[in-house]
Amino acid sequence: MASMTQESDLALVSMNTASLYDALNDVPDGFDGPRRFVHVIGTKVFVDDRNEDEAWPAHFIGVLDGEGWWAVDVPDGDDPSYGASVDLYGYFAIGTEAEWLLAGRAVQTIGWARTHRFCGRCAAAMEPSAGERGMKCPDCGLISYPRVAPAMITLVTRGEPGPDQEALLARGVNFPMPMYSCLAGFVEPGEDLEGAVIREVKEEVGVDVDDVRYVGSQPWPFPHSLMVGFRANYVDGDIVCEEGEILDANWYRKDDLPMVPPTISIAGKIIQAWIAE
Repeated sequence: MASMTQESDLALVSMNTASLYDALNDVPDGFDGPRRFVHVIGTKVFVDDRNEDEAWPAHFIGVLDGEGWWAVDVPDGDDPSYGASVDLYGYFAIGTEAEWLLAGRAVQTIGWARTHRFCGRCAAAMEPSAGERGMKCPDCGLISYPRVAPAMITLVTRGEPGPDQEALLARGVNFPMPMYSCLAGFVEPGEDLEGAVIREVKEEVGVDVDDVRYVGSQPWPFPHSLMVGFRANYVDGDIVCEEGEILDANWYRKDDLPMVPPTISIAGKIIQAWIAE
């Protein structure tokens, strides 16, 4: 069991969105403050203080420091940024944490709206559902809400806390560079989060874990995930990488780590919290 100090440190991993901005679905009554527009160009963003074209579909996404933010769906072939748009990874280096979260909400909201223009039950054209983030069918009444796919991500450690403790880090087949990170995977229907941790670790690297402990979460709009972070203790087994998923995995001490994710991701936050213990 982790000490009270360790538990407090782990809690800091979570990105408390409630303290950063108001994630509202409708414009507040009487709102007359400044405005910001996240133009979503494909999956890239261009943030400006004016809407390039009022005819383009727009969705209110929240209030930050008294400023209203909208997501704008830029049609294919148009580019109000003239090539200056960036993906969400690039925007992390430009905006604040709260602005990055709002830009991510914009991309996720536009992606959802693009794929829910017609009812999945009767094929009628959908309309925004008043008072909530939903698209409603005017014919059959079906309401579709934005999809959020929960995924677990966990740092497995072995040994007593201290400089000799080791963490199991892996390189995924889709990593564009030789970076090692925590193990992750999507939650299956009928599965709790702790069970997903135990199953995914076993599937991906062949080892058994216990003492699964929640440490924080992060919205991850690539395209619509919610990353739920955990720590787990090694119990038994040798590393056997899952073919087609994991290129390499190994145990690492804090003073001999490979390249790890930056703190844009909860994986980077979890690893840095472990290093600081």
